[in-house]
Amino acid sequence: MIARFFDHFAAQVTKWAGSPVAFGIALIAVIIWGLSGPAFGYSETWQLVINTGTTIITFLMVFLIQQSQNKDSEALHLKLDELLIAVEGADEGLVDAERLDEDKLLALAAACTARARKQHRQRARSRRSNRH
Repeated sequence: MIARFFDHFAAQVTKWAGSPVAFGIALIAVIIWGLSGPAFGYSETWQLVINTGTTIITFLMVFLIQQSQNKDSEALHLKLDELLIAVEGADEGLVDAERLDEDKLLALAAACTARARKQHRQRARSRRSNRH
């Protein structure tokens, strides 16, 4: 239940934080803070207010945004995995490739690149032979 609440909360806050309204509120807050500088003599306390406020907000937003990105990434991988399984001739070995360690992933990427180049050459040869 807590995980579901956090997931929903993170999605809503992330969506709102990326909105023009949120940007406008943040911009207005910074402008008000900047304009209030002379009234506070540009003191260390005046500077500390913006530094502390932005640090706290940034710290908390990192976790909320990461939750939303993790969920989006997982959904995207599931959709791609479904396509790999459904498409005849697709390399089903790529399903769950995101879970491989970096060395295995790099080797898999090199193999895919080599296979793509080979297919490109074969198609180019086939097109040339069909023209003649």
